[in-house]
Amino acid sequence: MKKIFNAYFIIIGIGLLVLGCSEKEVSSNRILAKGYARHVELQWEPVLGAESYTVFVKKEDSDYTERVSIKDTIYLDFVNDLGTELTLSYKVEARLKNDTESLGETTVNTRSMTDEELLDMVQYYTFRYFWEGAEPNSGMARERIHMNGNYPQNDQNVVTTGGTGFGLFGLIAGIERAWVSREEGFKRFQRIVDFLAKADRFHGVWSHWIHGENGKVKPFGKDDDGGDLVESAFLMQGLLAVREYYKNGNEQEKTLANRIDELWKSMDWTWYTQGGQDILYWHWSPNFGWQKNFGIKGYDECMITYVLAASSPTHAVPASVYHKGWARDGDIAGNTEAYGHQLPLKHNGSPEYGGPLFWSHYSYLGLDPRGLADKYANYWENNRNHTLINRQWCVENEGGFKGYGEDLWGLTASYTVTGYAAHKPGADLGVISPTAALSSIPYTPEESMAVIRNLYYNYGEKVFGRYGFYDALSPEKDWYPKRYLAIDQGPIVAMIENYRTGLGWELFMAAPEVQEGLDKLGFSVSEE
Repeated sequence: MKKIFNAYFIIIGIGLLVLGCSEKEVSSNRILAKGYARHVELQWEPVLGAESYTVFVKKEDSDYTERVSIKDTIYLDFVNDLGTELTLSYKVEARLKNDTESLGETTVNTRSMTDEELLDMVQYYTFRYFWEGAEPNSGMARERIHMNGNYPQNDQNVVTTGGTGFGLFGLIAGIERAWVSREEGFKRFQRIVDFLAKADRFHGVWSHWIHGENGKVKPFGKDDDGGDLVESAFLMQGLLAVREYYKNGNEQEKTLANRIDELWKSMDWTWYTQGGQDILYWHWSPNFGWQKNFGIKGYDECMITYVLAASSPTHAVPASVYHKGWARDGDIAGNTEAYGHQLPLKHNGSPEYGGPLFWSHYSYLGLDPRGLADKYANYWENNRNHTLINRQWCVENEGGFKGYGEDLWGLTASYTVTGYAAHKPGADLGVISPTAALSSIPYTPEESMAVIRNLYYNYGEKVFGRYGFYDALSPEKDWYPKRYLAIDQGPIVAMIENYRTGLGWELFMAAPEVQEGLDKLGFSVSEE
């Protein structure tokens, strides 16, 4: 156990060094420390028998004061109350049943950060959701993580198919940015693929949720205990990027790429046309058959499902399924306008303002929207204007919600004050979801950075934790839940990387089947 932890601790140390930690900031004792602009992160080894840990801090030429008593071995200390650009000393003590054990002392500096450094920090923290926060047996992304440990229905080991697919892009980015080594990343992908190969599948398609301990279906609803085509498409989008990443590697890496290829080829997209209809259906269950009978029609987050169904080398659907089903015989074309921005597509249930912003994220973590067009729309134009309309709705703020403005905008599906909701213009509950603006950064880089700066510098620990920005907030309701959802964290790390390097887009679009599928559906790509 000690050896395993030490390896983990070394990984964390490497991550801190990669983020620009100087030698002074990494202590030689049992505490690791990293200073940012507004917070310090401390980590230490667990002490056998410790009931809690007490953190003390002091500024130069002052005495130590107690900062916090916690049971965790990681602490993010937001230091706005102490000042800015500080030199701080920390010490940590383990509270045992009848004793106290010192873990040593360390000194760390907080500092001003450029926007690039801030973006790097946010991406790294969000990456940790999928690296450190993963379910241990499967390596998959947990559906949700509540930092207070209050998991609904005791489902902390339930993993998410789509959220994992999103996270795969983040894991590749983590390797490329040396947050983990190539070998460590490979082993994680190997564990995920091993798990997926043995998990329940339904004509090659996975369920929405899976029990991470054993690969069995966790029903998403009373009649939803079988294949989920859309969530599986999100997963395969990420897996194909992983395949492309490793296919020209060493023998082990090539084997992994081939195993992903087998999973890809086993997905029977034609089955989900319900007997050859010109439309794809979202669900099929061995217990309930086609009872849900939910045909996938555009426009919403599901376009990648049709692209992959047309691209399959073994079970491809004809182009008519896309044009008659998804595009509704051309009725998908809309060309409405709001705030001076045109939407070329009819967004389901939101013809004027567009739907929640995840519609411009989920299908485009790998599918590159830059210059992508078919006879219905230019998808960069659609996604950028969708984002600008959503932002302007928040800026106009007809509901008078506290905090809304140019530096706090973004409506999408997330936790809400009363549960979960697909926030969007016209269905605005005064809840901002950080993933909305952050995952839109390729479309609106300056506008999205304004939100990042505001959240980190002005809201701080209310909205930022060990896996990045929490899922949602409402200044109007003074509501700041410390909760994460994989489907919201994944697009953040993936789209930040696409903005910075285009990595996810380049990998996915390099798949020859995807190019053939896009050609079959009538897509073209021009320079943006």
